[in-house]
Amino acid sequence: MKQPLKRHEALKPLSKDHHHGLLLCWKIRAGRKNEIETERIRAYTDFFFESQLKPHFKFEEEEIFALLGDDHPLVKRAKHEHVRLEHLFSTNTCVDKALSDIEIELDAHIRFEERVLFTELQTEASEAQLDNLKNKEEEVSTPDPDDWPDKFWLKSKASASA
Repeated sequence: MKQPLKRHEALKPLSKDHHHGLLLCWKIRAGRKNEIETERIRAYTDFFFESQLKPHFKFEEEEIFALLGDDHPLVKRAKHEHVRLEHLFSTNTCVDKALSDIEIELDAHIRFEERVLFTELQTEASEAQLDNLKNKEEEVSTPDPDDWPDKFWLKSKASASA
């Protein structure tokens, strides 16, 4: 069995954000499995993107990726994936397909950042650089991603119409 990754204290808030992102993927899967209307799932993903992912991406791009440098191949990959995800969240055509792609690609992106990029960051950045992130991360305040009135991921189609 794999040992859990030892995460630097300064990166733990970002890992918590990633956990919420993985829960978003699960919620999309649960909604689709329970045949929840696409519009209900999309309303939540729009909220999640605006309130959670946009500030998270901004923080990573301005603070985290800078520690490795724009030319680092892992940073290039992460930025490319951010652009791709932003496109998927903003698409207004083939929304059902976009939700499916978001679920798959966001999951893969988070796992890449947690397992590969953050591991590299912990190796390459100094303790002082990582400690400096602690104060900056606390400045980013986002609403609770579960503070959403339509908990479609908990309901089947039958119970939603009851």
